[in-house]
Amino acid sequence: MSRVDFNLYLITDRKLAAARGLAATIETALQAATEIAPHPPIAVQLREKDLEGRAMMQLAAELLQVCRRYRVRMLVNGRVDVALASGADGVHLPADGISPEDARRLLGPSKLIGVSAHSAGEITRAEALGADFAVFGPAFAPISKGSYAAPSGPEGLASACAAASIPVFALGGITAARAANLADTGAAGVAVIGAIIGANDPAHATVELMKSLREWD
Repeated sequence: MSRVDFNLYLITDRKLAAARGLAATIETALQAATEIAPHPPIAVQLREKDLEGRAMMQLAAELLQVCRRYRVRMLVNGRVDVALASGADGVHLPADGISPEDARRLLGPSKLIGVSAHSAGEITRAEALGADFAVFGPAFAPISKGSYAAPSGPEGLASACAAASIPVFALGGITAARAANLADTGAAGVAVIGAIIGANDPAHATVELMKSLREWD
C-alpha cells in the first residue's frame, strides 16, 4: 500500500512569494485548505535550489513549523543532509540527483522519497530503486518558468501513469480547470508552483484546486 497520503504537492518558490514572504504564503494556503479538509491532503516541497546549506536549513526549519501546525508533510528538494538535519518527512530527488536507492540508505525506511521524471521509463527505474512517488511533467506549458520539454497533455500523462505502480503527480501549467481534465489519467494528484505561490490570492487558488481534486473521487 502506498504511503503517499496527499493529492496536492505544493512546491515552493520564494521569489514568486517575495511580496508576501514564503512562510506566510504557505501558511495562507494551508489555512485555507483546512476549510475543505481538517487535515489537508497536501505535502510541501522546499525547492529553493539556489540557497546555500545554512540558509536552506533555516528556511526548512521555518517551513517545517508551519507544516507541522497543519499536519502536512514537508520534503526537501535534493538536499538529503538538510532533510535529515531539519527532521523533514523526506526528500525529493531531481532527475540528475542521487539515486533513490542511495537516498533510502541515508534516510532509512520511514521517510518519503519523491523523484522528478519526464518519461515513463524514468518513473519505472526510480520505482525499482525504491522511490515512493514521482512527479511527471510538463503536463501543460508551465506557469512559473520556461518549459523544459514539450507538454505531454493528458494522454502522455495517462501513458506514464499506466506504466507505473507508484503514485504519479502531474506538474506543469496546472490550474483548477486543467486539474479537472486530468481526473481519468490515473494520476494520484497534481504538483504546483505558480498556481498557488504566484497567485494573487493563494488561499482562493488552494481552495479551488482542492475542490477540483475532490471531483476525482
